Amino acid sequence: MAFGGKAALVLLLCVMVSNAAEGAVTCQLVVSSLTPCASYLTRGGQAPNACCSGIQSLYKAATTTTDRQTACRCMEQAANMVPGINLGAASSLPGKCGVTIPYKISPTTDCSKVQ
Repeated sequence: MAFGGKAALVLLLCVMVSNAAEGAVTCQLVVSSLTPCASYLTRGGQAPNACCSGIQSLYKAATTTTDRQTACRCMEQAANMVPGINLGAASSLPGKCGVTIPYKISPTTDCSKVQ
């Protein structure tokens, strides 16, 4: 993904969910946590250390159901709206970074059911 594509991803996610439920996790946090993952999400390969650090930080920040649902919605919207994201890479990313999340990262995940 070119620099312009990364910037567009960040801008798109920030605008999409500016009305996220109150909590520690916002789409801005999700975007800043996942931006280092952009090349992995579009090309695969080895997840960069900065990407895994972001995933782990986001996991630690999502301490409530509302936080986890917000993170889920932000990731779901990105998967639906940003071309070039490899959904298999997105789904495998938490595990590659040593994090277990209670839902699949997919455009079909029902984030309202995430606990």
